[in-house]
Amino acid sequence: MEQYVIGLADCGMNDVEHVGGKNASLGEMISKLNGLGVQVPGGFATTAAAYRVFLDEAGLDEQIHAILDDLDVDDVSALTKAGAEIRRMILDAPFPPALRDAVAAAWQDLTQGNDIEVAVRSSATAEDLPDASFAGQQETLLNVSGLDAVVAAIHEVYA
Repeated sequence: MEQYVIGLADCGMNDVEHVGGKNASLGEMISKLNGLGVQVPGGFATTAAAYRVFLDEAGLDEQIHAILDDLDVDDVSALTKAGAEIRRMILDAPFPPALRDAVAAAWQDLTQGNDIEVAVRSSATAEDLPDASFAGQQETLLNVSGLDAVVAAIHEVYA
């Protein structure tokens, strides 16, 4: 079984393909800077494998490809419509129980039963590459508190 969630303290720059650039960078900062007295917030990342399982279990992969295969990328209206349709499909899809369980375990480890607020952010495996940047185009949800809200926020970021 693939790993669905990885603690940020266990991530580094060699994990970009699994957790994305932002999460890998945070993990790298935790490992390199915490020992020097710089406090970097902890947390966890859902993996690219978790996202693939989400799409597979919902049967969305083929549906999304069908929409994109027929898309005229020069037609802004068609791009907007396709993006909205894909987002709706993802939001309407059920969140896999195994992924929810992995998030719940990571949430418990992070919070230790305390009520805290977190940020839920995208961390694409292909963002901030030398020939592509998606800065400001992905979701960030702030002040998220409680397991149900975290799962809902992850679901929204997936969309």
